[in-house]
Amino acid sequence: MNILKPTDANITAAAEIIKNGGIAAFPTETVYGLGADALNPIAVAKIFEAKKRPFFDPLIVHIAELSDMDKITKRPDSKSLKLMERFWPGPLTIILEKNDNLPHIVTSSLPNVAVRMPSNNIALEFIKKSGTTIAAPSANRFGCLSPTSAEHVYSQLGSSVDIIIDGGQCTFGIESTIIKILEDKIYLLRHGAITKEEIEEFIKEPVVLDITSDKTEAPGQLPYHYSPEKQIILIDKITTIEERCGYLFYKKPDFYAPENSSKILSEKGNLREAAANLFSHLHYLDRLDIDIIYAEKIEEKGLGIAIMDRLNKASRKNNK
Repeated sequence: MNILKPTDANITAAAEIIKNGGIAAFPTETVYGLGADALNPIAVAKIFEAKKRPFFDPLIVHIAELSDMDKITKRPDSKSLKLMERFWPGPLTIILEKNDNLPHIVTSSLPNVAVRMPSNNIALEFIKKSGTTIAAPSANRFGCLSPTSAEHVYSQLGSSVDIIIDGGQCTFGIESTIIKILEDKIYLLRHGAITKEEIEEFIKEPVVLDITSDKTEAPGQLPYHYSPEKQIILIDKITTIEERCGYLFYKKPDFYAPENSSKILSEKGNLREAAANLFSHLHYLDRLDIDIIYAEKIEEKGLGIAIMDRLNKASRKNNK
């Protein structure tokens, strides 16, 4: 397995691996994805095997151009098309009705498929050179911390990946927002990099929350997910420092916190910066010789909702 810089030759090499039925990790603006040819069920099965992901959890399919949807979906409704025009390329995933070309393994035998067009130029070039649509969940072990760097991918998946394209740190740092449209209403299935408010402001109608469904319709809907190996405990505000503990601050604290066991999401409380740093800081703390990670809660407003969604699910791992 090779970690390669995103040169034209290396992206072409990664695309050839996809064409030959292999799997490749690549950067997006959200997190790193683990990709396979979405139309090749044997290749897609390798994703589940590498991640140790249960087959009931469907995958997102990534496209580079709107015309790619003809390969995997039936014609989208007018509201979905309107949202695509506004938010694609970008971190919005839309649930659409699949066509007969798409293997059932991609959608966990559901009639719909989650689709998005990433805005990361490396990802777009990789998809184009592959000549297909790319099924790609996050490039990590199932249920573990999402990867926002090539190093994170390698540390979790190692040689089970044929190639990793190193595109540096991901811009947004948390996964895409997932929505579906049913009977002309928009339902939010997963909080993500685009906020509910941003969608509502554009579409001029309310978005209905549907994140507690009994059945898994999209990635990230399980009650626990995105978890470090260490136990993570959420508290309103960190006020003291103890030995053998790691600390994730939202803002810069008003007291001394040792740098080797503490991370600050955003010194000035910028939610976009906090989201971008979330998983990378948790990866750092998880590697320390500590027993517990204490993380400060963030006001569940705007992008803070998506951040707290990840932290809440991460903290449930040891309480399931």
